[in-house]
Amino acid sequence: MTTLFGRALCAMITPFTTSGALDLDGAQRHAAHLVAQGCDGLVLSGTTGESPTTTDAEKSALIAAVREAVGDQASIVAGIGTSDTRHTVDLAREAEKAGADGLLVVAPYYSRPPQDAIEAHFREIADASELPLMLYDIPFRTGVRVEPETILRLSAHPRIVAVKDCSHDFLAAQKVLARTDLAYYAGSDEHNLALYAVGGAGYVSTVSNVIPDRLRAVLDAFDAGDTAQAARLQQQATLLIETLMSAGLPGTVTTKALLTALGLPAGPVRAPLRPADDKTTGELVSLHKALTTT
Repeated sequence: MTTLFGRALCAMITPFTTSGALDLDGAQRHAAHLVAQGCDGLVLSGTTGESPTTTDAEKSALIAAVREAVGDQASIVAGIGTSDTRHTVDLAREAEKAGADGLLVVAPYYSRPPQDAIEAHFREIADASELPLMLYDIPFRTGVRVEPETILRLSAHPRIVAVKDCSHDFLAAQKVLARTDLAYYAGSDEHNLALYAVGGAGYVSTVSNVIPDRLRAVLDAFDAGDTAQAARLQQQATLLIETLMSAGLPGTVTTKALLTALGLPAGPVRAPLRPADDKTTGELVSLHKALTTT
């Protein structure tokens, strides 16, 4: 199970044209670049992929286009989570038809359901298609935790196989790792190595949009037994990770700003998000250059 989706997964941005339309050509070029630089999985239409502002048809078209671009060189996990169980079920079935290998399902947001309702939500979606499912726990955005005991119960479902953890609760992650075979992925880049070192499966990373090879090298060094080098590589990326993810702007905004400055497909963000300012973009470019030239 821990290798079902791969180790180095990128939470891929969704490129748009200058007019704001879906840029499928840009998505294919970016996906191919990420795979060539070490990503063995691509997560589409997640938080970083601006899923709240893309249509159902755009989500399906994106899956099909990226599948065409990368073939079987990387897994494709489709973000389908919404606050509506029926809508999420529909998206699960459409993602399966479009060629996804798995589903990323966030806890239902805004309505703040109790744990039994969250569990029922995930079970209904897992029963709706034949695709394996990755639970996505990000209470900062959803307003609710997927509590460890809920995850433990859900782990018995044959198609619930993984977790993307953005809970910042390292003890809870280890409790689930110790009691299940779930593939546990770091969803916050500062935890990539730490979670991997205690048995995690890898990461689902926003930052890998811009330094896919550097983040993959952290896992490779650890697997080779060079834990000191793995730590050095993780530490070297810290300033860029911090600025991309903690600059007071959503990671999608900063990542697209840096990608555009580097001449890679990205395009604008969709409202209500707004682009990064020149000062932030300049700082990101400087940090990226310093990191990638060492």
